[in-house]
Amino acid sequence: MIARLIPVNGQPGLYQSFLSDLKTEGFEGEIASDYAVRTVLSTDNSIYQRLPQAAIFPRHCADVELVARLAAQPRFRSVVLTARGGGTGTNGQSLTDGVIVDLSRHLNRILEINPDERWVRVQSGVVKDQLNAALKPHGLFFAPELSTSNRATIGGMINTDASGQGSCTYGKTRDHVLALSTVLMGGRRLDSQAVDASQARQQAARQDIIGEVYRCTQEIADNQQQLIQDIFPKLNRCLTGYDLAHLREADGGFNLNSVLCGSEGSLGFIVEARLNVLPIPRYSILVNVSYAGFMDALRDAKALMALKPLSIETVDSKVLMLAMQDIVWHGVAEYFPQDPDRPTAGINLIEFCDDDQARLEQRVNDFIEHLRTDTGVSRQGHTLAIGNEAVKRVYSMRKRSVGLLGNVQGEARPQPFVEDTAVPPEHLADYIAEFRALLDGHNLEYGMFGHVDAGVLHVRPILDMKDPAQAALIRPLSDAVAALTKKYGGLLWGEHGKGLRSEYVPDFFGALYPSLQAIKAAFDPFNQLNPGKIATAARISQARLTAVDEVTLRGDLDRQIDQRVWQSYQSAVQCNGNGACYNFDPDDAMCPSWKATRDRIHSPKGRASLVREWLRLQGAQGVDVLGNTAATSSLGSWLGKARNTLARRLGQKDFSHQVYDAMAGCLACKSCAGQCPVKVNVPDFRARFLELYHNRYLRPLKDYVVGSLEFSIPVIARFPSLYNAMMGARPVKFMLEHVVGMVDSPLLSAMDFHRVCATWNVQMATVKTLSRLTDPQRQRSVILVQDAFTRYFETPVAAQWIELITRLGYQVYLAPFAPNGKPLQVQGLLGAFKKAAARNARGLLALQNCGVPLVGLDPAMTLVYRQEYAKTLDHGTVPQVALAQEWLASAMPLQSPAAPQKVFHFLPHCTERTNEPASIDLWQKVFAGWGLSLKVLPSGCCGMSGTYGHETRNVKTSQIIYSQSWQPLVEQHHGDGTLLADGYSCRSQVKRQAGKELLHPLQALLGHLREGEPVVQAAQR
Repeated sequence: MIARLIPVNGQPGLYQSFLSDLKTEGFEGEIASDYAVRTVLSTDNSIYQRLPQAAIFPRHCADVELVARLAAQPRFRSVVLTARGGGTGTNGQSLTDGVIVDLSRHLNRILEINPDERWVRVQSGVVKDQLNAALKPHGLFFAPELSTSNRATIGGMINTDASGQGSCTYGKTRDHVLALSTVLMGGRRLDSQAVDASQARQQAARQDIIGEVYRCTQEIADNQQQLIQDIFPKLNRCLTGYDLAHLREADGGFNLNSVLCGSEGSLGFIVEARLNVLPIPRYSILVNVSYAGFMDALRDAKALMALKPLSIETVDSKVLMLAMQDIVWHGVAEYFPQDPDRPTAGINLIEFCDDDQARLEQRVNDFIEHLRTDTGVSRQGHTLAIGNEAVKRVYSMRKRSVGLLGNVQGEARPQPFVEDTAVPPEHLADYIAEFRALLDGHNLEYGMFGHVDAGVLHVRPILDMKDPAQAALIRPLSDAVAALTKKYGGLLWGEHGKGLRSEYVPDFFGALYPSLQAIKAAFDPFNQLNPGKIATAARISQARLTAVDEVTLRGDLDRQIDQRVWQSYQSAVQCNGNGACYNFDPDDAMCPSWKATRDRIHSPKGRASLVREWLRLQGAQGVDVLGNTAATSSLGSWLGKARNTLARRLGQKDFSHQVYDAMAGCLACKSCAGQCPVKVNVPDFRARFLELYHNRYLRPLKDYVVGSLEFSIPVIARFPSLYNAMMGARPVKFMLEHVVGMVDSPLLSAMDFHRVCATWNVQMATVKTLSRLTDPQRQRSVILVQDAFTRYFETPVAAQWIELITRLGYQVYLAPFAPNGKPLQVQGLLGAFKKAAARNARGLLALQNCGVPLVGLDPAMTLVYRQEYAKTLDHGTVPQVALAQEWLASAMPLQSPAAPQKVFHFLPHCTERTNEPASIDLWQKVFAGWGLSLKVLPSGCCGMSGTYGHETRNVKTSQIIYSQSWQPLVEQHHGDGTLLADGYSCRSQVKRQAGKELLHPLQALLGHLREGEPVVQAAQR
């Protein structure tokens, strides 16, 4: 299990001295040089992997100035610095073998909002959706729209001059930048905005780096006008990189931000920005047009643009088919009806917005008439998504295109290296036809989506980068596509920046390239800022642009992992770095540990990166992770683990410890398994890692306490008063917290469950008893599958569940209590879990075969049967256990009344929300059928997730997670008695953090039923 730390490459002594001096000089942020952080930051959404020397996280702008000032000293002029924001780049822009300066962890405050003048001032680490959430109450938003808007930082958008959907209407990021504050090498702060000619001359007269920058850029603007006009293409996307074409503005003014926007951190550290913002359109309608052929969708773009919609987005059949298998399809299926006889091969999404609803409807009607009368292209039909919420749902599918393409089956996956080309829209169809012929000539499949109104199409060839022959195609395909875009008057880099594809810059810019070099030299004279990208300082003789195939590819390292191991750990190794898990939104379930810590190792992407590297290192040391799973309990084995554990406490260097710390911070909520487009399943590979790790190191006591809970609780529950008294005793609480590692252990319910069963004539479910039932009796019977938590710690809820079912006219049978095994699985006790699951499954299957449905109560425990059991047990041996709402929805006729009599608010369990999204709708249907309204509140994780919140090491993080999403919702809605939650752990967390008790949805239904509402008659039919 030991994995030595890979030594720092390049000049380790120099970088260690730099980091040491940085700390001595008063740097107040974090400095991380451990292998785990470096590994996680070595990748983005590109094909590349570069291991940085270290990562630093400035706490404020003064920290950034200190970094730039220290690095400019002569002794540190070989130190390389690269800014990083959201880290979602597709071209390796923020990858480096130097020091990463991460501006997203702390520099993420919205500093000022001026709604009257429609501008905001923000730090560079602010996420786009975070900004728009703050602007929404003012009726404003920041354009343009990105598919990665929930994790893309403003600094990253500025540095790549991001555009995205709607750019033909809203322009690029540069078009909305009013002023920038940039820290230059040497630590000087440059505040830049549009200035008149005299102000520009004043700046150029300065005798410092700022004066040098103004003199250089003004000279280029004045002396290279004709070259700029000849070389820069007339495209909506224009160029990412140093935009010389907009240095001089139409009114004669001068704007240095033209070269800073799109500079990819190669000129300075952008720390603040003042941005103009726009009014949110009041009304939106999206017309979804389907085609039998993808080329038809592309050729239709010109005709569709005739009525000037806000935007036109396109999606091919491959993305559409993948979306159908994703959580997103649940919310958009109605807009994309499928005809088996006429499969859809392409879709255009055409958006219209207006502040006048009647005018908008007229525009859409005119557009639909245009579709009817224009026969230039064959169309299959269209649907309408009306209103902002509906439009948002459809766009959520389009936004997931990048991630969805990464979820194709097989070893070959879509690769982003020629994927954001731009050509004039009128040439797009012909260009793509040649592009497709190029890929077809190499027998490659591919996926496509993009912005046809701007002539931008994202094309990702499907390659197995572990195969050297396929990886070798990167060079010839890149060369061919660069030439093809030039042929059609377009660009290789139309949207996502140059990054590690900068080698094509000199050929494209020709005689203008020396001007780019001059700008680089003026800002960064010693080539320290993100070198090798966009341009190099001509005065540095050895400096050159990095070639597309010069940097280590992720596939180069992946092929070092045994193929059997690769196949076995698909849920980790296939992470493509899209970063959907970096979602800033606290009311989104994925990923709570990332949101609470802002540490990227505590994210699905981070944990997948660590496991991927850990597997590679294990293989390099000859460790067979697939044959090393059997736990041994001999004295010799225990002594060996004890020695290893002692060595760890004495400072033993083992990369496994860093991976363990990342896994221990996971809540095992499984939101990633449901929400990640690539289906990265951290709880799955986390459990497997823990099993292997603890074959070498001793387990903490809390693992055994948690894992044995289901086995011991039936015995302990015989003495609830004694147990509860012990749990409340100070010595016991101290021991649990400081020795075992657990706090706030739940107390047993004092309710006599056997008396409850006798009251409602509940019978024990046995094969003998059930086999005697007649068919009508079976149809009016149900078997309750007990779970340890609602049965023993929340007995009143289980009792009311029994009462509700009985009042509905059903006979309740109780499956004998047996350990479900989920706590064992979560702790990585997989051998014990498999035994418990097999034993429990046999008993439940025998009952299920009697023809009576099995129903659970707690969603987290119930979903284990269709998830972990299905992966662990043989096919056909897994019992089918329904969620409570699934059974309720099928148990009685449900008819929605016109006016619901009472409104409840619902906080679903995060595992249920993300892994079985349709089940949330079922709760709403059940309530509606009973004359009630159930509003599902947008919410993230409560922070408990089983026993996570009870573990001493996680208490603080659990509290932060609760405060981010659930706390404000509980405070807002609890007082009216309408707030419901169906997760046991969720209700426990609210009780622990707020001292309030939430009802289960079934308790609300029972209360309604007790009042004698008409549903009683419905139940008796």
